[in-house]
Amino acid sequence: MSRYISYRDFDWLLLAFVLLVCGLGVLEIRSATEHSKFAGVHVRQIYWIIGGVLAMFLISLINYQALLDRVHWMYIAALASLVSVLIFGQKYLGARRWIKLPGGMHFQPSEWVKLILILAVAKYFADLHQRELSWPDFLKAGAIVGVPMLMVLGQPDLGTALTYIPIAIVALFLGGMRWRQAGAVLLVVALCMPLAWHHMKDYQKQRLVSFRDPDSDPRGAGYHVNQSLIAVGSGGLWGSDSGSQTHLAFLPEPHTDFIFAAFAEEHGFVGALGVLLLYFIVLMRLTQNAQTAPDRAGTFVVMGVVAVLSFHILVNVGMVVGFMPVTGIPLPLMSYGGSSVLFMFLALGIVMNVRMRRFVN
Repeated sequence: MSRYISYRDFDWLLLAFVLLVCGLGVLEIRSATEHSKFAGVHVRQIYWIIGGVLAMFLISLINYQALLDRVHWMYIAALASLVSVLIFGQKYLGARRWIKLPGGMHFQPSEWVKLILILAVAKYFADLHQRELSWPDFLKAGAIVGVPMLMVLGQPDLGTALTYIPIAIVALFLGGMRWRQAGAVLLVVALCMPLAWHHMKDYQKQRLVSFRDPDSDPRGAGYHVNQSLIAVGSGGLWGSDSGSQTHLAFLPEPHTDFIFAAFAEEHGFVGALGVLLLYFIVLMRLTQNAQTAPDRAGTFVVMGVVAVLSFHILVNVGMVVGFMPVTGIPLPLMSYGGSSVLFMFLALGIVMNVRMRRFVN
């Protein structure tokens, strides 16, 4: 089959927009960290992007059907990696999320697990042929995503665990979920909310409380939201030349979780709107690739990527402007972080993989 594959079918326009977003992210990381202890990390981000692009081209050569046929082994490996984090992971700020690699680098397995889950649910639903989901199929699909999600919650990493939910929602919706099943899930979630609140860490409860009223604890749990809102507001229409919130270190984590606030401060409403427009174009190109996928599995794979990317953007930007609680979810392709960058490019590689085989019988 590979002899029919040509890079003429590669979505070069999608790659161009993705690299444009990455480039803006590198420039903002450089600006936000110029006079801080993180100065120079933008160079490492460039290396991650280059590595991600190479990985994207490599994975686009492997037939995604071959990946789907072996996804059960990949799923087992994903669970094993999450277990290894709980045993050998580096503890930082009370959570075990990373495995230390040679050279001082850290790897976050929960990021690449997203990719395995996208493939796993695509394989599962591709093998189902009925138009509506039965309850056993519904529960099995939920378990595929639910098991690793509970393991990530145990690290604890609520933010990353939440990013698994849109994969399940999109797969269930495309797979023929019935309204009764959706209603049952919403009812169970509502009933479990008090139990979930009881098992939350204190800092997680404080984030939810401060989200509703950040001024109730302006120097504590509400500090991040307040400083982010000040940064976004001070950017005005065209941006602030001084960028005081970012450069004077009032804005926390301006190169990771709050990079959009730093960008909005320096480039204003127009710049922030431009970034959101770029993301919209990327999402539309991905959706178009899902529509032209050669089979049901390909559609599920691409829409899984769309779901994760959309969720990341929605929650991160919502967090920055005070519409969402602070969850530590990075802005894809812009926030500093090797694991996040590699996941996105590997996911894009599989999307390209599907696109390049849309004319193959």
